[in-house]
Amino acid sequence: MPIDRAATRFVGVGFTDLDWNGTIVTLQNASDVAQFTTIITPNVDHIVRMDKLAGTPLGDRYALAIRDADLCLCDSRILARLAKLRGIRLDVVPGSDLTAAIFASFLRSGDRIALIGGDHNSIADLAPITRGIEIIQHMPPMGMLHNADAMDAAACFIRDANCRFIFVAVGNPQGEILLHRARELGATSGVALSVGASIDFLTGRQTRAPRLIQRLGFEWAYRLLTEPKRLWRRYLVDGPRIFAIVMRRGDR
Repeated sequence: MPIDRAATRFVGVGFTDLDWNGTIVTLQNASDVAQFTTIITPNVDHIVRMDKLAGTPLGDRYALAIRDADLCLCDSRILARLAKLRGIRLDVVPGSDLTAAIFASFLRSGDRIALIGGDHNSIADLAPITRGIEIIQHMPPMGMLHNADAMDAAACFIRDANCRFIFVAVGNPQGEILLHRARELGATSGVALSVGASIDFLTGRQTRAPRLIQRLGFEWAYRLLTEPKRLWRRYLVDGPRIFAIVMRRGDR
């Protein structure tokens, strides 16, 4: 079944017009056919990075990768609320929830999945929730974003993986650009997701905020409190730029 790529535009991004239930149905259809399908879930950090990189060659690559994704789903309740203030509706489909749903409900015994990123303990950490599932892994070197050979090696791994699902956990914007590069190099099968920290949430390496805090839109504050040294700049310096971006760009 072809994917309906109808989208609502906000802050320079075309967000796919799907709510949670529609996404699950689309994902089920995509995972049962032999075609390469890419899923990205932009949040505030993505939009801020896009804005900072605008007008640069890397920014052009990043914007193209986001534009050409099969599903571009809003991962941020803050973005959705800012869009609402402009009269725009964005359904929120959190990437971590989507990743968890795949592991809980989509994977079948005998499936083969790929993990791009992580470390030498990642497969062992996933073992309790992947019994009967074969996992193959590729760990790109640091600095892959500026290393064309490393980027192509990871993209070729995705292309040749022959997996039903591919989880790309290398951060933003590396993950989005990598998925786009895999398609350029001829990837033809597998549902590939740029998942950020979702694998760490599944394995318990990181803890997600309680559901109430998530629904209130304060998951960012919870993560800041739990990892202040790593995340203070993202949430206290870069993140607030989203308000100026919305004022300047709106639905353009």
